Amino acid sequence: MKAKASATALKLINLYRQEHVIIGGWAALNPIFLHEATNDVLAEMSNLPNGRKLAQHIQNLRSGVTKMDSVERELLPYGGAMADTITSVKLTNEQWHELANGIAKFTPDQQGLDMIQSLNVVKMHGEEWPIVIKNALTTRPDLQNKWNAVIQTYNAYRIWDSANEIVSNPLTERICAQVQADIPEYETYLPMFGDTGEELLKRLRTCISTAN
Repeated sequence: MKAKASATALKLINLYRQEHVIIGGWAALNPIFLHEATNDVLAEMSNLPNGRKLAQHIQNLRSGVTKMDSVERELLPYGGAMADTITSVKLTNEQWHELANGIAKFTPDQQGLDMIQSLNVVKMHGEEWPIVIKNALTTRPDLQNKWNAVIQTYNAYRIWDSANEIVSNPLTERICAQVQADIPEYETYLPMFGDTGEELLKRLRTCISTAN
């Protein structure tokens, strides 16, 4: 039971840390936190990095202090560094034109993702580009749905790379525990890669069953 609670705590912490690239943001994540964070999970969570902040956030959701589509600023992941970055971004007319054209031409594949990442307006924000552009688009709802497809493709290839790296190296107990925590993401994105993705997912599940 303790092992299962620990794995769930790890999974929730990973989701918490990745909020900036999850479609729907806090509104999508908070119901998951409330549904899966039992008292046993909260107890395990408090002993993990970033766990105490997430545990407090979940307690705030339970009590109604925090609304279901938000988080208290002092409980933001990374000490609010991501939020500080994105609230200050302002795009010029030229940057808006480049971004809108890029989004309009986007295709949900590696070529389309490479094209988006080659845009000057994207490159200038380094690894934080997903959340920076996401925040900028709050003033352009006409582009938000297509941008969600960009983020979904980005997440899919990120998970693909992670899965391939895992199966290419010796599977330690610690790695298998991390795979178990992350398995919802693998189950979401790997099937998008067809039979090869399903085979990767099968190998990851084998890792979990071996660890248990």
